Amino acid sequence: MIEATSAGAILFRDTRGRREYLLLKSRPGDWEFPKGGVEGDEELQQTAIREVTEEASIEEFRLIDGFREDYDYIFEADGNTIHKTVHLFIAKSYEASAELSNEHRDLQWRDYEQAINTVTQDGPREILEEAHEFLNEKGAEGEL
Repeated sequence: MIEATSAGAILFRDTRGRREYLLLKSRPGDWEFPKGGVEGDEELQQTAIREVTEEASIEEFRLIDGFREDYDYIFEADGNTIHKTVHLFIAKSYEASAELSNEHRDLQWRDYEQAINTVTQDGPREILEEAHEFLNEKGAEGEL
């Protein structure tokens, strides 16, 4: 079995006092967060930053300290069994819009209820729940 590591970010923005999360629709049709494979000797945070920029064309954002969760899954590709671990951070966007990359079919900013019902896989959905709670606590403490 081949081991693979990816990193990405649950990207959010504040729109008129409402938090919205960026979701990307992959070519196979899953709704997910910007993420991708670690390149060379990149740190996980560096990969997450690069992937947000590459997949959403957003450059004005920052990772929020204190949050990193991961999930894993197994899939087949080119006759190989691959075990992938994905590490997700939280990032706050200071840009109002995102641009679709050629890696995805669609993108949408969704409020929490819409996002939790749109994300297709259990792992990312559970991490979104944790991220939302984490941000609520941070916001209540005035740290966002």
